[in-house]
Amino acid sequence: MSSHCLPTFRFTDGACIAQTQVSPPPSVTLDSPALSVMTDLTEVRAAAISADLSLAQAEQAMIHQGVRMLFVMERTPCVDGIVTLDMLHGAKPIKIVQQRHVRRTDLMVADVMSKLSDLDVLDMAALARATVCDVAAVLQSFGMRHLLVAESAGPRGPARICGVISHTQVERQLGAPLPALPVARTFAEIELALA
Repeated sequence: MSSHCLPTFRFTDGACIAQTQVSPPPSVTLDSPALSVMTDLTEVRAAAISADLSLAQAEQAMIHQGVRMLFVMERTPCVDGIVTLDMLHGAKPIKIVQQRHVRRTDLMVADVMSKLSDLDVLDMAALARATVCDVAAVLQSFGMRHLLVAESAGPRGPARICGVISHTQVERQLGAPLPALPVARTFAEIELALA
């Protein structure tokens, strides 16, 4: 087997490093497909943290990763729940501090997180037929900043989280705050909006 000598060269002043070209998310309207505002977890790595880390460590992880929500995972890829920036600074930590007579610095992610079983999740099949307006209505109905999107359990396996919708991301892509929409009062009304 013969080897070929690869040519080399010397840099001149002013050489630069190649950088990724991160393009902003596409603009959307309230009539755009709902999938256009979903962060697809098959394309973007999910930001995660362990339940036994402190609230300060969780906040630092959010800052470092540029997110306001982390999946709580003890065994990858299994999700135990989520923790958001609002949960770290909300009423729950204060209540726990008062009840347990501990310092806030003693609290762990496990103390304030929402367990997966306590979360309302959007069905991917329904989301595929919905609009951004429908997503905005669900965000406002539940008063949530983040919604998980999952594929239902089926013959191929258990339910699988495949996306996240962030209130902030929707507003960023709309280029404006979410408009006040009529709020559905029951889950049936919300299901009807997504049907």
